[in-house]
Amino acid sequence: MVYKWLSIIQNSLPGYCLLCGDHCRAGSGLDLCIPCRDALPRNPRPCRHCGQPLVQGAVCGHCQRQPPPFAHTIAPWLYAPPLDSLILRLKTSAAMAPARTLGHLLTTQVQAAAPLPQLLIPVPLHPLRLRERGFNQAALLSRYLAGSLNLPWRPDLLEKVRESADQRGLDRRARQRNLRGCFRSRPLPPGCHVALVDDVVTTGATAWEATRALQQAGAGQVDIWALARTP
Repeated sequence: MVYKWLSIIQNSLPGYCLLCGDHCRAGSGLDLCIPCRDALPRNPRPCRHCGQPLVQGAVCGHCQRQPPPFAHTIAPWLYAPPLDSLILRLKTSAAMAPARTLGHLLTTQVQAAAPLPQLLIPVPLHPLRLRERGFNQAALLSRYLAGSLNLPWRPDLLEKVRESADQRGLDRRARQRNLRGCFRSRPLPPGCHVALVDDVVTTGATAWEATRALQQAGAGQVDIWALARTP
């Protein structure tokens, strides 16, 4: 009850935009002013499988040649300014303002998904990495989504059991080799529909390997929910 009243009080007060510092409208649920929100780079024509931005069509060439194990990707924005700075703040601090704002933004985009998944599962960090950082940004994001959409949140089901080498600078194939065998899932309800939540989809290699682990554990349909897609 105390937390409920604190949330009501907080939402009734004007805030400050996380990007420009200007006042935000009270009760908007966003620490973003309208101009900064409108400046977020949209992903207007994503591949329905992997979220890659397209010029035309519904499915990219790579997904036509090699369909991914996951069904759909929702990645409403591109990983570009000014959204990239907000995501960086989410990655580098456990502050609630970026998690709440980015979670609210993503909720507005996924709430119309039909049907909604039965479980929300964040992409996990390796335990050593989690101890170093102290938090998992995908877990913060998915926890907000679960509360907003009234969906079960299970951060305990999927594990990263092997630490992978730094992914920066690697292409899709190299990333897939780097991540092979990294994930393991506890048993899932047979055939259940899962949304795997992350902050950014880069090549889709992480989503590919994590989906395989979830399907081996019993998942049926796996969708990917992320804030942004790297072109």
